[in-house]
Amino acid sequence: MCYSTRTTKKIGELEDYYEVERLLGETIDSETELIHNHANGWAHPNMWILPQQRKGFVIPSKWGIMPATSLGAEFKDYFAKNRGAFGGLNLRCEDIFKNYMYEDNIYTKRCVIPVDGFFEPHTTAVKVKGKPFKVPFYFKRADDKPMSLAGIYNVTNDKMVTFSIFTNKATPLFEDIHNQPSNKHGDFRRPVVLQEGDVEYWLEDGLDKEEIVDIMDNGLEDAYFDTWPISKDLHKRNGEGDRPDIIDKVEYEEIEIRY
Repeated sequence: MCYSTRTTKKIGELEDYYEVERLLGETIDSETELIHNHANGWAHPNMWILPQQRKGFVIPSKWGIMPATSLGAEFKDYFAKNRGAFGGLNLRCEDIFKNYMYEDNIYTKRCVIPVDGFFEPHTTAVKVKGKPFKVPFYFKRADDKPMSLAGIYNVTNDKMVTFSIFTNKATPLFEDIHNQPSNKHGDFRRPVVLQEGDVEYWLEDGLDKEEIVDIMDNGLEDAYFDTWPISKDLHKRNGEGDRPDIIDKVEYEEIEIRY
């Protein structure tokens, strides 16, 4: 799954890389930089997305998709009452065409979420005080380019844009590292990272189901990622994980896999 990302590139860098312009909302001014050393999805941070309906622009959006009938200003109450939505942070590729709230959005409201990288948990064979010893790993592109996550967005009744990140079945690298199923289906997942040449294609109008599925099933291959273990401070409740050096490599003798 993908509940934690890192976004440290300034908006000007994203505008240059994707050849887009920022389009600001009422709560975001021209000086705002949406920088997160650790963007914790459960806190529903504002992040930049490239939306299908406003091609050529990058806009601020809240992580955690909500129905069009809901009020974005009441997102805390919404997710507290709808715990089965898991914060709206991820949506399974396999389910989106039968999701009554978003089955139309997949044709008209796809988006690209630019990030530096993301974090995934690894469960070692070691137990501490009877509990599995877990270690966070950081993933980034080996070439240090922005990572383009595939997503979907919606606009709430009070005009707040909210989004979710697509996940697909895990490839071998992700199954080795994120090695514990974390959903009711009992399968291993990974976020959909778009191939370089599919970013603009993903935002095109008129794609049919087969074309959309093909893009999601042919994401960036494992060979294009670098990954390593980092500090367990990432998930401390006091926000200590939101610091620049949180992605520094940490060696753990409990880790037995190669990465």
